[in-house]
Amino acid sequence: MKILSIVVPCYNSQDYMRKCVDSLLKGGDDVEIILIDDGSTDKTGAIADGYADLYPDIVKVVHQENGGHGEGINSGVKVATGRFFKVVDSDDYLSGDLVGFLPVLKTAAYDADLVVSDYVYTYTDPTKNNRIGYGNIFKPYTVLSWEDTNAFNPKQYLTIHSCVFNTEVIRKSGMVLPKKLFYEDNLMVCTVLPFTRSIFYCDIGLYHYCIGREGQSVQEDVMTKRYSHQLTIAAMIFETCKLDEVKKISKRLYKLMYHEMFLMFGIACVFARKSKDPSAYENLEKMWERAYKFDKKYAERFRKRSALKLVSMRGDTGKWIATALYSVAHKIVKFN
Repeated sequence: MKILSIVVPCYNSQDYMRKCVDSLLKGGDDVEIILIDDGSTDKTGAIADGYADLYPDIVKVVHQENGGHGEGINSGVKVATGRFFKVVDSDDYLSGDLVGFLPVLKTAAYDADLVVSDYVYTYTDPTKNNRIGYGNIFKPYTVLSWEDTNAFNPKQYLTIHSCVFNTEVIRKSGMVLPKKLFYEDNLMVCTVLPFTRSIFYCDIGLYHYCIGREGQSVQEDVMTKRYSHQLTIAAMIFETCKLDEVKKISKRLYKLMYHEMFLMFGIACVFARKSKDPSAYENLEKMWERAYKFDKKYAERFRKRSALKLVSMRGDTGKWIATALYSVAHKIVKFN
């Protein structure tokens, strides 16, 4: 059995996917690289097949009709044979620390449900790089329960960039991501986390999250244009992660999931208010109506007992507050 399956969803990625795949090949025979050609119209599929021809024992290729990033992950989960599972976007890459990370997966971290590592916002100007670490939350190189962990600070949260999940835990969660919907990676994390019981932390900057490519889904203008995707994902996370049930499992995990959910609602609200779409506020209200219908208690907490009450205000005041909050968050986290 391979120790780590790495799925790489690819759509028209011919110009940058080689850097990604080459970084994964450093893992050698311990990794299974699953390249998902998601209905690409350029040479992505041919490049993927070329890697499979060169490395038949390491690289798998799945060609599928265009279903979006989430459907690429779904396909990867179906065919993965590794004990652990990681998603790497085709315009990102893993650092050379992968070589030392794999032996840890095979030994000290072998029984963990979740393995966490740091990730790096990576720019063309390396002086701007920003490493997101978790050393204040997890004791490194030790198998932990959620109750052994510390609280996340406001700017920290778990993402697919920081997470390696046990493959069977993903399958146990029943996770199926929506087709052709952006930002569904947040739904993946929030769907699987409640099924994790043991955590292992490696204090290495394993994942390099590359910022600056034209048309990236995390560019401010793109995120604003796709605000409706954020609203839908936030609602789906709220309906998927039942907080009262999580609280019975672990109070610390409950606090993390509450924090993650608050951030997802916050991101959705901010970009809806920043949007110039005349229907944006109405769509934001529909998200809240959906949340209230599912769980009035927590919807009330998120909307009326936090800063989201101000962001969700009708008119220019709410828009101004949303813009101000985004500006502050951008300066602190430097995420795009």
